[in-house]
Amino acid sequence: MPSRPDAMAEESAGPDTLAHLLARRIVMDGPISVGAFMAEALGHPRFGYYMRRDPFGKGGDFTTAPEISQMFGELVGLWCVDSWARLGGPGPFHLVELGPGRGTLMADALRAAAVLPLFRDNATVHLVETSPALRERQRQTLQPIVGDAIHWHDRLEDVPDGPTILIANEFFDALPIRQVQKTNYGWFERLVDVEPDSTEDAPRFRFVLEAFGSSGNRLVPEALRDAPDGSVVEVSPASQAVARLIGSRLAEAPGAALVIDYGYVQGPAVGDTLQAMRRHAYAAVLEAPGEADLTAHVDFAAIAGAAREGGAQSFAPVEQGEWLTRLGIRQRAAALTAKANPAQARDIRGALDRLIDPAQMGRLFKLVALATPGAFADAPPAGF
Repeated sequence: MPSRPDAMAEESAGPDTLAHLLARRIVMDGPISVGAFMAEALGHPRFGYYMRRDPFGKGGDFTTAPEISQMFGELVGLWCVDSWARLGGPGPFHLVELGPGRGTLMADALRAAAVLPLFRDNATVHLVETSPALRERQRQTLQPIVGDAIHWHDRLEDVPDGPTILIANEFFDALPIRQVQKTNYGWFERLVDVEPDSTEDAPRFRFVLEAFGSSGNRLVPEALRDAPDGSVVEVSPASQAVARLIGSRLAEAPGAALVIDYGYVQGPAVGDTLQAMRRHAYAAVLEAPGEADLTAHVDFAAIAGAAREGGAQSFAPVEQGEWLTRLGIRQRAAALTAKANPAQARDIRGALDRLIDPAQMGRLFKLVALATPGAFADAPPAGF
């Protein structure tokens, strides 16, 4: 392959795909981390998966809980109202969502929040979203509810300081991870390289290990240093940085946060969980970067720990099925079914099962709550 051209020449030449751009970068600079590959595949300004499309729903590549049923967003909205009230109903506050997708969750949450008009009156909606395509979809979804009173930000750091209620549904699983692998010589970071027999017209990628193991030994958690040879461990400095920032916000002003994602509670853990989804099916992780969603299981213990480092209080993770049941999803489903025709009633029952059944989303997906220290001294947040 030719050497990587300079940035201006590359832009004017316009590589055909992200694969071409990454291959040129690797040829020029050497193998890149899994995290760098993931960040480019999802967020590259021109080729990134989330930057150019709406990937949600039946016509996309995957379906999230808010797209399955309005009940999910409604209960999240009621959780926000309850948390805000228990914080003392602080005057104007920021209602923040990280990675808001189509805006479906926020729309359902705001409709449910109408039970307490004072909540809606004091809330200013802030969406942390980098995708132009999804920002437009969010605008279409939310304008009928809140008009133009929506603020978009590229980063959580850009959201103004002050009292905050924050939602992060399936946000952390898409943040870049780094992987390290145990060999009989120690821990080495896994990197992404170009296949030796790859061509310039059709670049292909493979996993390799770093040459000297300096990164791997630095990244592996102390508790896992003695794992068996061949073990793969994932860490997400990006996720921990965001959680730490959330924690610092909640330490500085009254607030609460709800993190919803799939992953494991007893971390750190051994295992390769990096996966690609395309057209509702698993795909090869390194194939066609920018054309598939890349995610990894969330280490909830690391998220909670980083938030505590930032100054917040954390509440033990709870499984999604249990949390939704505690908040009354069965009763909500019964109320909706009573007003539905037979076909709609079947859909409602099917959505309920999908959200709470342990064999579906009920056990794999979990929630952790974060809050200003002492704000929930009398009892934990709803559902916890």
